[in-house]
Amino acid sequence: MSKVINSVNNPLIKQLYQLKEKSRQRKKTGQFLIEGKRELSLAIKGGYKIETLLFFPDLFSESEAKAMSQYGIDIIEISKEVFQKLAHRDTTEGVIAVVNSKAHQLEDLKLTNKNPLILVAEAPEKPGNIGALLRTADAANVDAVIIANPKSDLYNPNIIRSSVGCVFTTQIAMASTTEAIDFLKHYNFNIFSAILQESEPYHTQDYTLPTAIVVGTEATGLTQEWRDAATQNISIPMQGVIDSMNVSVAAGILIFEAVRQRRINE
Repeated sequence: MSKVINSVNNPLIKQLYQLKEKSRQRKKTGQFLIEGKRELSLAIKGGYKIETLLFFPDLFSESEAKAMSQYGIDIIEISKEVFQKLAHRDTTEGVIAVVNSKAHQLEDLKLTNKNPLILVAEAPEKPGNIGALLRTADAANVDAVIIANPKSDLYNPNIIRSSVGCVFTTQIAMASTTEAIDFLKHYNFNIFSAILQESEPYHTQDYTLPTAIVVGTEATGLTQEWRDAATQNISIPMQGVIDSMNVSVAAGILIFEAVRQRRINE
């Protein structure tokens, strides 16, 4: 290996630490950090451009690092101290990569399925919830996820971690609520907004046509725009004392009902 960095005071390492810690720096540079073999593999599978790979040889072998050079990646060996400075997790397998962000524009979505199923989440804030939503979307093999009125940086390390890399392999678009609604209506989607008031039980609806299932935050729910735009407002009948559940759990119930109906109609 031609490059070795042993000092946490190295200018490049200081820059990369800012990428790890600061959303503003990620947006400014158009880059972010990922760590772990699975996440790296999924980022490559998802078509992300890997600029630099940093590896700690006690955990990630030099031969593994050399194998990555086929992708035109700059390879740097780092010390344990540097690795610990940049790693977000204690259990990472000794590899960190600098990756170029994607734009995530609505117009970039490729809806090749003639009968697409989309999950929309309005204004999710908690990285753990966003990651869980992306895992749900991956498990159901939805065609895309739209995050409306986004409040969080999609490349927050906690989103990457909680999505177990699904952030890289799921089609994701970021847009305002108005833009998202215009997009869905333009492509003739039925819009099912998860709202308690003036709603029908979710299992009574037909999700076999182009469908967008829309969920909001547990604290405030969906905005009036989604209530007005909905083909139908839907709700999950609650059997207990409280009247809400975690947004990713609710999304899973709704999305998999749509998947169930579509399988029956195949």
